[in-house]
Amino acid sequence: MNIALPIGHVDTNRIETITTQTLAPMVRDIDAGQYPEGVMRAYGAAGAYGSHITGETGVMDAIIAMSRAGEVCTSTAFCMWCQDALAWYIYSSDNDFLKSTIGPRVASGEILGGTGLSNPMKAVNGIEPMRLKAERVDGGYRVKGVLPWVSNLSEGGYFGIIFDAPVPRSDAVKKVMAVAFADWDGVKLKLDHDFVAMGGTATCQVMFKDAFIPDDYILADPAEDFIKRIRGGFVLMQCGMASGMVQSCIDLMEQVRGPLGHVNCYLEKQPEDFAADLTDLMAEITDLARTPYEPSNAYFRRVLTARLKGGEMAVESAHYAMLHCGARGYVSQGAAQRRLREAYFVAIVTPATKQLRKMLADLPA
Repeated sequence: MNIALPIGHVDTNRIETITTQTLAPMVRDIDAGQYPEGVMRAYGAAGAYGSHITGETGVMDAIIAMSRAGEVCTSTAFCMWCQDALAWYIYSSDNDFLKSTIGPRVASGEILGGTGLSNPMKAVNGIEPMRLKAERVDGGYRVKGVLPWVSNLSEGGYFGIIFDAPVPRSDAVKKVMAVAFADWDGVKLKLDHDFVAMGGTATCQVMFKDAFIPDDYILADPAEDFIKRIRGGFVLMQCGMASGMVQSCIDLMEQVRGPLGHVNCYLEKQPEDFAADLTDLMAEITDLARTPYEPSNAYFRRVLTARLKGGEMAVESAHYAMLHCGARGYVSQGAAQRRLREAYFVAIVTPATKQLRKMLADLPA
């Protein structure tokens, strides 16, 4: 299947139409646990997942598309990031097989998939052990272990993984990165998470029982240099979730300015305060998005700082949206309470606020 638009092009008008006419009416159902599959595929057909895969340009277009969805629904914006990350892995690699087979189908939204890097990102930063182990066999690797959190994933989907494997003729261990298929023998998905929000993100536990990963699906072996190459874009794109959340909270505060402005003016922070902060953050993100493959620690420090700032702004702006909306935001179907619950996800999803602070503390100058 050919993608609907040339790779690298985003149809912003279609993104807007999908967001306002299809996604917006679904947000309560998504909040209750419905995965927005049709919306995800529609965004793909509009080019939302293909703008960042042609080289060092287009990352900002992906962030903007994600941000626009996030103004309405952070669950959907997060799934878009998962999809973007999978395409980022494939097209950042030297694997021509993946680039020519599943790559275009991921970019178009025909294939939906996840990142699978929550555990490895924590492991490389000393937070938890690597969950996947492998042994070399003829034509690939046999993988065992369990990934507790892989999102935007269901049967027929693909996702990134990193596993530990022994270095031949050595006692050392290396990391190998690959793309896995949910329907392979030895791979089992289990939907067993009951979140306070983000239930519509198709988040699974994935079990590997001697699952065979063919060499054609290896992204990097060993993976350490490749991880350093993709880390900037991987983390930076998450800022689309945060910026969309902040903008939506600004809008909520503005919406109640007429009836409640006479008393909301006594609150410490106003929508224009968040608007100014968001303008500054977006300027930094735009600059960083020009060189997403920059490998230096100085650049990655800026990316981590922007991501940390975005997550903190998301929570703070949602907190103030609740205060500005008052009781009308505290009811069971209130937009403000839904955004507050989603905002905490931005601060908790890997890399979480605490992990970002640890990474910044540990990163060499």
